[in-house]
Amino acid sequence: MYKVGNLGWMVLVAITLMMTACAVAPNTAPKAEETAAPQVQPTVEQLPEQGQPQQEQGQEQEPVEGQPPTAREAAATVMRAIKNSDMQTVAAWVHAKKGIRFSPYAYVDVESDLTFKQDTLNGLMEDSKTYVWGTSAGSGEPIHLTYADYYKQFVYDADFAKDGTISLNEVQGKSTTTNNLNEVYPKESYDFVEYYIDGIDPAVEGMDWRSLRLVFEKIGDDRALVGIIHDQWTP
Repeated sequence: MYKVGNLGWMVLVAITLMMTACAVAPNTAPKAEETAAPQVQPTVEQLPEQGQPQQEQGQEQEPVEGQPPTAREAAATVMRAIKNSDMQTVAAWVHAKKGIRFSPYAYVDVESDLTFKQDTLNGLMEDSKTYVWGTSAGSGEPIHLTYADYYKQFVYDADFAKDGTISLNEVQGKSTTTNNLNEVYPKESYDFVEYYIDGIDPAVEGMDWRSLRLVFEKIGDDRALVGIIHDQWTP
């Protein structure tokens, strides 16, 4: 029999101890699933609505077909039609019985401000007749103009659709002319949407501001256009 010396026994004991330690040592290496980054699922609020583009700030919504328009939605459609001189579309929004009243300044004069019915609006831009639209705030002289000329001075005399600051039932432009809008058109029955431009030429320091107010009568959930009020700085 082969005899193992003292040195040999010491080597065998060392190897045995090392094998025993490796067998009982815990495996401390992290598992793959423990090191992976946790996956966070988005909540319902975080998920974007499918098929619905986000609306930019200041951009007006168009009326949804089949649903009653809000005052701002109605005003957006009417203002675009006014900008394009599309009197047919404007007429479609006008109150069937009351028609629409044009006021050149903030004060609504129920006696002298002109009112037109739906069936007279379509050809108004081409009408060569001169009307009296009230009196000038500066001179007190009668305003003798065709509708096309009145439109240039007292309706769309600035790009309200593009540059106007929009408010609902809030007056932004305030002139020296008395504003009796809520007396003629009470809040309970009417909404108005104002398009306000605080100035065009910096050299005049805001003295060329102007507003256009579209007045709608509330008829149930629907709305009808009854007034277009122009306003501007007055001496």
